[in-house]
Amino acid sequence: MAQLVIACTIMVVAVGVAAVLRRRRSTDPPSQPLRTGSVPAQLDRNDFSRSDAPWLVAVFTSATCDACRLVRDKAVVLESDDVAVAEIEYPSARATHDRYGIDAVPMLVIADDHGVVRRHFVGPVTATDLWAAVAEVRSSVEVDDGGVG
Repeated sequence: MAQLVIACTIMVVAVGVAAVLRRRRSTDPPSQPLRTGSVPAQLDRNDFSRSDAPWLVAVFTSATCDACRLVRDKAVVLESDDVAVAEIEYPSARATHDRYGIDAVPMLVIADDHGVVRRHFVGPVTATDLWAAVAEVRSSVEVDDGGVG
């Protein structure tokens, strides 16, 4: 009988110690969604070359980012009379990154002649998705303008 009392006492003490330790342990912060980067809604076209082109594809990159090079390589083939393509590489163009609050790369934005960002991609993008996005925004403006554009 004495052994049963000792065993019950040890069990009660163990449960009490476990409860105290559990209360003292800090809880993990709630999980947060991944931040996808701050995407500008408007660009000053004078900050980029060929500000007279009807469309701008601006690729915000970093010198140490492999995915950035792949996105840039897909974007440069879009260069034409109507589409200017600009790479804005961090840290050499840090002031431009700071001006537009760019905090994630690669980031690609498609802006119209007024600098309004019509589409954007944060992270890697396929050539098909990029080319389709440029075609889509160009055709939507042509339709909005009554076929002019």
